[in-house]
Amino acid sequence: MRPVTPIVVALDVGSSSVRALAFDPAGRGLGLECQRPYEPETTADGGVEVAADRLVQLVVEVLEGLVAALGPRADAVVAVATSTFWHTLLGLDEAGRPRTPVYSWADTRSADAVEALRARVDEKAYHARVGCRLHTSYLPARLWWLRERDAGAFGTVRRWVSFGEYLGLRLFGELRTSISMASGTGLFDQWARCWDPLILDVLGLAPEHLGPIVDLDRPFRALRPEFAGRWPALARVPWYPALGDGACSNVGAGCITPARAALMVGTSGAMRICLTAESVAIPEGLWCYRVDGRRLLLGGSLANGGSLYAWFTETLRLPAPEHAEGELAAMEPDAHGLTVLPFLAGERSLGWVAAARAAVVGLSLATRPMDILRAGLETVAYRFALIHQRLREACPDLQEVVATGGALLASPAWTAIIADALGVPLTPSTETEGSSRGAALLASEALGLIPSLAAAPAGTGSPVQPDPARHARYRAGLARHRQLYDLLVPHTTTERRPAP
Repeated sequence: MRPVTPIVVALDVGSSSVRALAFDPAGRGLGLECQRPYEPETTADGGVEVAADRLVQLVVEVLEGLVAALGPRADAVVAVATSTFWHTLLGLDEAGRPRTPVYSWADTRSADAVEALRARVDEKAYHARVGCRLHTSYLPARLWWLRERDAGAFGTVRRWVSFGEYLGLRLFGELRTSISMASGTGLFDQWARCWDPLILDVLGLAPEHLGPIVDLDRPFRALRPEFAGRWPALARVPWYPALGDGACSNVGAGCITPARAALMVGTSGAMRICLTAESVAIPEGLWCYRVDGRRLLLGGSLANGGSLYAWFTETLRLPAPEHAEGELAAMEPDAHGLTVLPFLAGERSLGWVAAARAAVVGLSLATRPMDILRAGLETVAYRFALIHQRLREACPDLQEVVATGGALLASPAWTAIIADALGVPLTPSTETEGSSRGAALLASEALGLIPSLAAAPAGTGSPVQPDPARHARYRAGLARHRQLYDLLVPHTTTERRPAP
């Protein structure tokens, strides 16, 4: 009789969908998946939010679907891993019920709070300690904004958590915050591995207002009866606390050493490297989070990635990306005479100016819509080039960049643009479920099903080689981009002005 292959279920709660997938311990997908899309609520003043219990219901539905698809094989499930979007905020009352919606990292309503905090916080010391900047993406500004908006309602909140912690509370009746999720809040001391008392004091909070911090050695093990009865095969297996999606994505793409960076373009964008170290000097403009208690994640983020492509396509009434691909690929680099700032949703790395806005300069009667699209894609590549430079300065061993994310991998033309702008080969990942795969691998490692993450190598395609002549043209385009940035983007601190 053939031995039964253990199965690891991966939950993936993203900014537009909730999915459940099945993997073997080495991270190979079993071809079984259940997915539910959703759209967050948006407001005219920059709000991006979703009801917590709506997301919980979607999780229940995708687990129902996956367990049904597994059939008798559900008895082979040995663990459930969870990847959720980073930087979300949810307020719970004394009974653990939601008092607020889940606020997304993309919610920009706390822009004024960023400036209020800068008047009270030594941002350079804060960044070195916490690994984050004061910005609308992170929790300090959002908490300050919520308290200023309605102090009474703020006071009714007993705990501030991410959606991942709330999901654990609903399923198991217990609150646990993984080191990974805590590290992306802006409230966590990366080196002491605890909630940062200095920023909490500024916010008038205490560690008791947040979740208890745990690592991967503390999985949940007993579903509450209402869920155990629905999924008997999952009732007693270890369920790992939610991990940050970016950390899981690096692991899923095989970018687990300082020699290999993951470059992701989905709705937003990021470039990240993973390293095992007690501490690291965080370069100006970049951030530092954690995969777990041993592994750091160093990188930079873009608020605008695939969303910029989609916005230009819709606004300029361009053909669908699959039809525009050929024309984009045939265009010469930086031949349109345009200079673009891509900040439709503000700036994250390198300057972290939430109030920054997009601009297109150099339009003429000869400018075509496709010229504007090409210039927009090139300027996203410029932003990645700036992040790449900082990462190489911090980690001289960086040798390879792996391309991930649906928006990028769907466009060979954009992949080539980024390779040319960076001036290094760009290796496409063939792991289409990076975050889910990474979460499953981390659970497999924690359970001892694999000896290490390195034992489960990720698939890649043929590297896209940069063209030296195109790279030289993009260096000139990057110089113009930087000049426009310095002219139009407000700088309220000298530290925020990114160096060449």
